[in-house]
Amino acid sequence: MTLEIEVEKGSNWKKFLRKHWNIVAVFAAAGVLAFIGAVYVFLWFVVDAQSTGLVPATLSGWTMSNVVGFILHAIFLELVLIGIPVAIGVILGWQWWKRLPNEEKQEYHFFGKRSKSGSAGGAVSPLLFIAFAIKVFVDGNWNVAIASWTVDYVVGSMVTILVWIVAIFAIPAAIGVIWWIHHEMNKKP
Repeated sequence: MTLEIEVEKGSNWKKFLRKHWNIVAVFAAAGVLAFIGAVYVFLWFVVDAQSTGLVPATLSGWTMSNVVGFILHAIFLELVLIGIPVAIGVILGWQWWKRLPNEEKQEYHFFGKRSKSGSAGGAVSPLLFIAFAIKVFVDGNWNVAIASWTVDYVVGSMVTILVWIVAIFAIPAAIGVIWWIHHEMNKKP
């Protein structure tokens, strides 16, 4: 009995692929083309950014302004040239999935339950970069070449950012703990 259930669960992908091989092939080809297109657009943008003067040709001349401008322009181009066609493809795929009969959709269970704890770590690095960019701007080093920064400056900036983070999270936490202690002390036994 257990073996039959395991075979049924494991064969969902096979059954789906056999029945809808043509649409799976179309979406697989579209995914490969989207990946190749994203790489090509990025390489094209890098060459174009140097030739138009958006960024210096050598990394020693880059400033924080160049880094942030480069990242924002690259994201914008990728979203416009690759993201919009991919979004249209996803919408078409969703529309195709919605048109399948309900009995058939309930037959396919591709994914198990997801763990919520494993998906929380991706936001820390971008937030630290944004905090570092704010610190560089506040210090007046926005248009100063990164190659001219000292290790002291970078490490000191990181420590300052950590102090900011502690202040942002520790102060509300301390207020909450004080409120909780006050609330517990005023309870009547």
